[in-house]
Amino acid sequence: MTAPASAACAGPVFTAADEGFRLDGRPVRLLSGALHYFRVHEGQWAHRLGMLRAMGLNCVETYVPWNLHEPSPGRYRDPEALGRFLDAVHAAGMWALVRPGPYICAEWENGGLPHWLTGTVGRRIRTRDPAYLAPVRDWFARLLPQVVRRQIQHGGPVLMVQVENEYGSYGSDHAYLRALAALLRENGVTVPLFTSDGPEDHMLTGGALPGVLATANFGSDATGAFRALRRHRPSGPLMCMEFWCGWFSHWGGPGAEDVPHSAADAAAALREILECGASVNVYMAHGGTSFGGWAGANRAGVLHDGALRPTVTSYDYDAPVDEAGRPTAKFWRLREVLTEYAAAPPPAVPAAPPVLGAPATAELDAWVPLGEVVDALGGPERTDGTPPTFEELDVDRGLVRYRVGVPGPRPPLPLTLPGARDAVRLLVDGRETEVGAAVPGPAEAELWVESLGRVNYGPRLGETKGLTGGILHERQYLHGVSARGLRLDALDDTDAVARLPFRPAGRDGPGLYRGTAALPEPGDARLELPDDVRGFVWINGFCLGRYWSAGPQTSLYVPGPVLRAGANDVLLLVTEGAGPGVARLVPA
Repeated sequence: MTAPASAACAGPVFTAADEGFRLDGRPVRLLSGALHYFRVHEGQWAHRLGMLRAMGLNCVETYVPWNLHEPSPGRYRDPEALGRFLDAVHAAGMWALVRPGPYICAEWENGGLPHWLTGTVGRRIRTRDPAYLAPVRDWFARLLPQVVRRQIQHGGPVLMVQVENEYGSYGSDHAYLRALAALLRENGVTVPLFTSDGPEDHMLTGGALPGVLATANFGSDATGAFRALRRHRPSGPLMCMEFWCGWFSHWGGPGAEDVPHSAADAAAALREILECGASVNVYMAHGGTSFGGWAGANRAGVLHDGALRPTVTSYDYDAPVDEAGRPTAKFWRLREVLTEYAAAPPPAVPAAPPVLGAPATAELDAWVPLGEVVDALGGPERTDGTPPTFEELDVDRGLVRYRVGVPGPRPPLPLTLPGARDAVRLLVDGRETEVGAAVPGPAEAELWVESLGRVNYGPRLGETKGLTGGILHERQYLHGVSARGLRLDALDDTDAVARLPFRPAGRDGPGLYRGTAALPEPGDARLELPDDVRGFVWINGFCLGRYWSAGPQTSLYVPGPVLRAGANDVLLLVTEGAGPGVARLVPA
C-alpha cells in the first residue's frame, strides 16, 4: 500500500523498491536487532542501544504492547514511552522498525491484546469485526502520532512500520489486514509498511498483503526460506524480520528450550542470510526481562492446543547481549560476521553498568495473610450462578478467590474443576485439599486461582481465565459462587500497601511478606529466594515479575536503577508455599 501523494518529505526518503531498500536513492542494507523497550528499564536504554551498535547493528526493532499501555478502555499508562525510546534510538545513531500490533506475540501476556477486549470480543479478535476494530482504531489514534513525528523524512529514526504480526500463523482475513494498513496510513504513517510470517506457503498466503513488503521469520536455512518467499514475492527487498538466534523457556522445563543455535551455528546462519543479499533483524539482540508479571504462555503440541506452558520471567533468550546487558560468546561471533557487511567498523563496546558490590539480605519479617490482602486491595466481591472469569472481574495479571458452598448432607464425592488451566489451591472448611479429592457435604470450599499467563500464540489466543468449566461435585455443578479478584498492579500502590495490617512473620504460608535490604551503593543484582515458593516480587515499588522454584529460572534480575543506597523495600506476594524467611540480593 503506497503512501498518500500529499505526504510531505523534508528529510531523507526511505523506500522498499523492487530492487531493494533505498535511502535517498542509495542502496542500504538493514542490520537490525530486536530490543523491546518495555523489557528494559528506561535508565538502561542508552547502554543496551550502545551494545547493539557495538555488535555492528545499524537499526533497532521493537514491538508495542497495547495491554501494557491501556489497562482499561480509554485509561492510558505511559503511552509516550515508545516515543522516548525512539528518541533514544535516534540519539544512539540508529534507525528503527516499529511493530505496533495490535497483536505482537512476543511471549507477552495475551500477545499484547488487552484482557478487556479479548474477554468481550472472544473469537472475533484479529478479524474485520467492528467490535474488535473500533478499539484498535482508538488505540492507534493515541499511539501513532509519536511514530509519525519520528519518521525518517521528519528527521527521526523510523524507517518502516509493520502491519499486524505473523498473521499467517493465525488467520486469513485479508479485509482485516487491509483495514489495519489503511488505519496506519490514515494516522499519518508514510514510511513503507511490511508484514512478517513464517516461510511456509499457508503462512505467506494468509499473512502477506498485496502492495505491502513481505518478510520472513526463521532461524536457519535462509536459502530455503527466501526461496519460499520468492514464490510469493518475485521482487522486492529480501529480509529476515526475525532471525531466531535463541529461544525462550517455560516454567518447569529445561532452560532455553530447543535453542536453534550455538554461537557458531548462529554466526553461520546469519552469514547465510547476508550472503543471500538480504537484510536481517536479529531476534533477540537483547531480550531483557518480562517485568511486572507480563510473561505470556503457550499451549503444548504441534497445533498449540495442549497443556498450558507458562513462560519464565527472564527473556534472556540466549541472545547476544544477555539479560544483564553483557556481551556473550554469541555477541562476538555475530559481531565478526556483521562487521564484514557493515558500512563502517562497529564502535567499542560500552562500559558495563555498575553491579552490586556485595550480597545483601532482606529479612522478610512482616506478613499479611493472602485473604486480608485480597480484602483490602482486591476488586469488589460479586456472587453469580457460575464462576465469573478473570476478564469479568477485570483481572489482567493476578489471582481470584472463589467461594462456594457444597450442599448437604451428602457423602464424599469428587470435587473437580474441568476448565481450570492455571494454578489452583483448594481449601475445604479451611483445610488444604487436593483438587479431585472426595468432599462430603455440607462444606464450604474456597478456591484460589492464579493466572500463570495468557496464551500469546496460536488458536487459543484470547481464551478466558478462571474456573471456566465450572465447579463440579461428581456430575453436579455447584452454583452460587462468590468471587473477588486481585490485580498485580494493586500492589504497585505503595501507600495502599503500607496501610495493610502487617504482623510478625514466620513461615506462615500464602500472603504478602515485607522486609528491607540495606545497600551501601546500588548496582545490577539478582534476587534469590529459598526453594518451594511461587509468587511475585517488588523492590522499591518496582515489580520484578514472577518467581517460581519450579525452575529453570532460579533468580530474578534486578536493574541497578531500581535500587538505592540505604534501605530498599522488598515485598514478596507468596501464592504457593511457606513464607521464605529471607530474600537475598547478589551481584548480577
